[in-house]
Amino acid sequence: MTPIQSDNYAIYFNDASFVYLENLLKTEIYSKIFVLVDENTNEHCLPYFLANLPTEIEIEIIEIEAGEENKNIYTCIDLWHTLIELDADRKSIMINLGGGVITDIGGFVASTYKRGIDFVNVPTTLLAMVDASVGGKTGVDLGSLKNQIGVINEPKSVVVISKFLETLPTNQMRSGLAEMLKHGLIYDKTYWDKLKHLNNLNTDDLDILIKQSIEIKNKIVSQDLKENGIRKALNFGHTLGHAIESYFLESEDKKQVLHGEAIAIGMILESYLSYKLELISKDSYAEIKYIITDVFEKISFNDSDIQKILDLLIFDKKNEFGNIQFTLLNKIGESKINQTVDKSLILLAFEDYLKN
Repeated sequence: MTPIQSDNYAIYFNDASFVYLENLLKTEIYSKIFVLVDENTNEHCLPYFLANLPTEIEIEIIEIEAGEENKNIYTCIDLWHTLIELDADRKSIMINLGGGVITDIGGFVASTYKRGIDFVNVPTTLLAMVDASVGGKTGVDLGSLKNQIGVINEPKSVVVISKFLETLPTNQMRSGLAEMLKHGLIYDKTYWDKLKHLNNLNTDDLDILIKQSIEIKNKIVSQDLKENGIRKALNFGHTLGHAIESYFLESEDKKQVLHGEAIAIGMILESYLSYKLELISKDSYAEIKYIITDVFEKISFNDSDIQKILDLLIFDKKNEFGNIQFTLLNKIGESKINQTVDKSLILLAFEDYLKN
């Protein structure tokens, strides 16, 4: 597959990824290569990656613990100290080999270490391939609040190697699918229609769909890197989805939900808001709800859960002047940004979601 060209970097696929990396490491004068992994990618992805990465440059492997709960400033501090101890200088490069936690935190650490060193994202989960690793967003959570600290800084490149998907459990694959569904809903109805028939797709189809999903995100980000306008479309499902994810992350008696699982719920809820505000038809809302609930298991909420989730909305990083900002759907394949919604309507959205 041909690379996708963004404004300042390119996204390479499969075999072309290693050709690119070989050329990069030959032409740029890097003092050291630091590969950031977690225990899962260290075991399942790193051996294949290193076996296909011909270079004479010294390589250091840095491992952090897997999981969203480790995407925090304390992990960053440990990583900055580790880089200093391993003599990383301004001519070092960091390769982030992992899911969204690795690419987010690795990109942030690289962007801030000695005021910035080069980094390459090598996403190993479907979610990271189609979303987290692309677009230049880096950063960490503040407590349970998602992505409160970070910078927008583009990588040297992103390389997508679909072989890594063979290592993923089913729930992680579903998590990435949520973002792909979102890309269809906000930007391309034809793409949404393709994703409605997942049972008929094979591995080659998935490669093509991954590339198309990245192309949609790249088209949006290229127009608005700093998220002042159209890039806000990518937040569909995320205002309520991030609040749900944060609530489950901070609740000791609740099982954590994956990012994509929370965003799937957020998309249903925010599609309901779109319907009640007469932006989309009842039939379109019913279709969206049916398709998403067919893929993602429904999660129960009681009144206390919902109130605590609503309380978290005030911390959403998209808020402006104290107003909670939603991205809603104008129709399937088109979004409408900067929408405010009454709390009573959000409660109705939860009520409808919980219906059989």
